[in-house]
Amino acid sequence: MHTYRTPRRRTRVTVAAAIAVSAALTAPAAVSQAASDTPTPGAAGLGDPMFPLDGNGGYTVRHYTLDFDWQAPLTPFPASTTIKATAAQALSRFDLDFAGNELHSVTVNGRPAQTRRDGDELVITPKAGIPRGSSFTVKVDYTADPTQIRHRDDAIEDYGWIPTPDGTVLYPQPDGAKMIFPADDHPSRRAPITFHVTTPAGLTAVANGRLVDRTTRPDGRVRWTYDSEQPVAAQLTQLAVGKFQLIDGKGPGGLPLRDVVPDALVAPTKQYRDLTPDHLAWLRAQLGPYPFNRYGVLVGDTDLGVALETQTLALLPKADLLGTKVDAERNLLHELTHQWFGNSVAIATWSDLWLSEGHARFYERLYSQEHGGDSFEAAMKTAYESHDQWRYDYGAPAEPTEPNLFKRMRYDGSALVLYALREQVGADTFQRIERAWLTKYRGRSASTADYIAVASKVAGHDLSGFLRPWLYGPKTPPMPGHPDWVVAPVVTG
Repeated sequence: MHTYRTPRRRTRVTVAAAIAVSAALTAPAAVSQAASDTPTPGAAGLGDPMFPLDGNGGYTVRHYTLDFDWQAPLTPFPASTTIKATAAQALSRFDLDFAGNELHSVTVNGRPAQTRRDGDELVITPKAGIPRGSSFTVKVDYTADPTQIRHRDDAIEDYGWIPTPDGTVLYPQPDGAKMIFPADDHPSRRAPITFHVTTPAGLTAVANGRLVDRTTRPDGRVRWTYDSEQPVAAQLTQLAVGKFQLIDGKGPGGLPLRDVVPDALVAPTKQYRDLTPDHLAWLRAQLGPYPFNRYGVLVGDTDLGVALETQTLALLPKADLLGTKVDAERNLLHELTHQWFGNSVAIATWSDLWLSEGHARFYERLYSQEHGGDSFEAAMKTAYESHDQWRYDYGAPAEPTEPNLFKRMRYDGSALVLYALREQVGADTFQRIERAWLTKYRGRSASTADYIAVASKVAGHDLSGFLRPWLYGPKTPPMPGHPDWVVAPVVTG
């Protein structure tokens, strides 16, 4: 996510709560064998401080298959989602995150199941309990409603199904995927996705990953099949329909590139889209190998001024690519950096969002300085001056609450933490920390505590005493190497 929005005030979440939730998301509870054999309900949510009911307990999704019979903009259409999962406990019932669509039927292992809607939870009770460790298949038939949109008063703005003149694009972040399909919708939970999307003739469907098949049916409608190739979090799912041109290219090392561009925007956006190979080469030099099998830019023909790091196919609104080169490159670099931070290495809880947005802003600004943009140091000095105010308004970088999740502190304020770390340990050690982090947790989720541990190991000494005040403290610490930098007084009125 890339934004320059103005933040608002918040209250604090405790460090202890965030650490407890992170542990709950990553460590199984110890139970007796006898107890584990008795079917019990899976948890309705993972207990994340931001969104307690997002994600679900009791099982692990192994694969999603989405079947969409897309009709026209803002028009409901038949849909089904098939989920293959493994029971982490003996299940008497379990939940899926699912919102805003008309439900028709649910089966578990081919047998009709009882269902109940409870807000954004779809509670499913199968005919028989599901043994711990066993595989099971859930099929949900429903009517998808592309008018479903929600709003946040932060950088996200509108999210869910976002219409375009001839189709739609998806903005699932932070937890809008449940408006698109039933899911285990938390950033720490990922699974491969197969997309089957049928469109009218003349329209193109695109999704994360690789185009596997395109088949024209006898009635003229076209069925598109995509394979995500690697596991993807629900909030990073992309599925767009419209009058697109698919523009193939090659990146460093022969990496397949595919831009998806509305017909009228192909020529106006070409100059900046063609910079992607250079951006990839620069980031590879900083961070190491690109973590996925392909990449591309989806140009959104929408007035929503929000970019999104949907996995392997970043969504950039047209305005981002129709302005100045410096601004376009900052936006392009930001979403590309997310493929490493946030997509490859996922956040364990929403309190860890600083690891994703802070890194994207850090490398965006570093690249911009080297390519005609503003001074990185000057930008960080400005952020430093405002940091106490941001702590007061939005909480410390690793202490957001839900209304203030995507506010300025998670962007420039979090990039400042990384800048301070680099000033403390030196540029060479900082780069080794970054590469060690991306190597150790590639394809996994990780927490703030994990980052501090990696940084400490690489630096050769405990950095928790340095990083924790920056990440959790009520006051901004002194900036290493810059004793003249001053934090402005907090305005509390």
